Amino acid sequence: MALSSVWNYCVPLTIITVACLVRNARCQAVQAENVTVMEGGTAEISCRLQNYDGSIVVIQNPRRQTLFFNGTRALKDDRFQMVLFTPRLVRIELTNVSVSDEGGYFCQLYTDSTHHQVATLSVLVPPETPTVEVKQEAVEGGEVELTCMSPRSKPAATLRWVRNGREIPGVVSQQDNGKTFSVSSTIRIPVERKDNGAALSCEAFHVALGGQKRIRHYRLDVYFAPTVRIVPPTGILREGDSLSLTCSVTGNPLPRNIQWSKINDTLPERAEISGPTLQISRLSQSYNGTYLCQAQNNYGRAADHYTLLVYDNVSPPTTSTTAVPPTPTTTQQITSHSTTPTLPTPSFAPDPEDPGAVVETHSAVPYAVIGGVLALLVFTVICVLIVTIWCSVRQKGSYLTHEASGLDEHGEVQEAFLNGNDASQGKKEYLL
Repeated sequence: MALSSVWNYCVPLTIITVACLVRNARCQAVQAENVTVMEGGTAEISCRLQNYDGSIVVIQNPRRQTLFFNGTRALKDDRFQMVLFTPRLVRIELTNVSVSDEGGYFCQLYTDSTHHQVATLSVLVPPETPTVEVKQEAVEGGEVELTCMSPRSKPAATLRWVRNGREIPGVVSQQDNGKTFSVSSTIRIPVERKDNGAALSCEAFHVALGGQKRIRHYRLDVYFAPTVRIVPPTGILREGDSLSLTCSVTGNPLPRNIQWSKINDTLPERAEISGPTLQISRLSQSYNGTYLCQAQNNYGRAADHYTLLVYDNVSPPTTSTTAVPPTPTTTQQITSHSTTPTLPTPSFAPDPEDPGAVVETHSAVPYAVIGGVLALLVFTVICVLIVTIWCSVRQKGSYLTHEASGLDEHGEVQEAFLNGNDASQGKKEYLL
């Protein structure tokens, strides 16, 4: 980026950058160009001459120290070099530019009066890759404060926090260090266990980077209490088998010591611990019980248990299937008229989960039907008993009635005899 000042000849004497020679009506002019360069680069400072007649040309630095006098070095600074001196152009070169070199460089033309033109040197300081600082450690359930810093840039750099492609607004602060600036951006975000290892980045933008950016990547380190899970074996364990239990542990920091124990007892003599793994060879039923795995770090502790059940080394019972001949038709008829229901015979089958265990199985005849038949039979018996009792009572009542009637007849005969009636007549009458 350069800014030029063009000077025309034959301008008024009040302009300090022009020297006019009145005698021959000729004017001498000097022009200077502004220069912008990055720190550490090389700057070229040029002084253009017009109608130069051999007058003295002097170049001075911003502190008005003479660098060159008509092409001759006047200041012992090896970073400055005279690269061109012609009647039309004078050019010097400054290497390894720093911000202290900034300012106006004077191109002076000495005639009857001294006149000069200033070339301004501007130095850009691009930011380095920013740094990230953590004010306090991130603990599960809390907040973490992160600060991105660019300690030196000119002009001030622009900082931006990004997570998963999305910008996180931060609190920006800026400090003037003279000719450079330091910039910082601070964010506060809540953290959980799932955020451990999450990727964030701080990006620095600057005009000197030409559209590029400097990026500092950062991964969250979230501390949390451990979790413990025992990975159990598959299948059924019997006497003589081997047991291998693995204790899977997570946590940040990851617990270094994993403790195995047996609840209300000591570990078997054949138990061997290798890191997170517990191994027991030649199992027996005396090893039955609950085994415990524990782990802890600075943020908590956790445990998991496994209950060992060793079975007898007995082969499962075998079941045979025998074909049953069909029942004769007469038997079926007898059975159908029987008043006593036939209960289903329970059968037994091995448990697929435990071949040594026997599980009772039932026939397809529902017990509800059997209960209904029994209830019907009981009700029928009760009804029969009621009818029988009722008939017995009725027959006894009829007998007593006839006996009373006979007594009445004998009473009449006795009364007739006492009244003097003819006994034969009465007898005859009664015989009739």
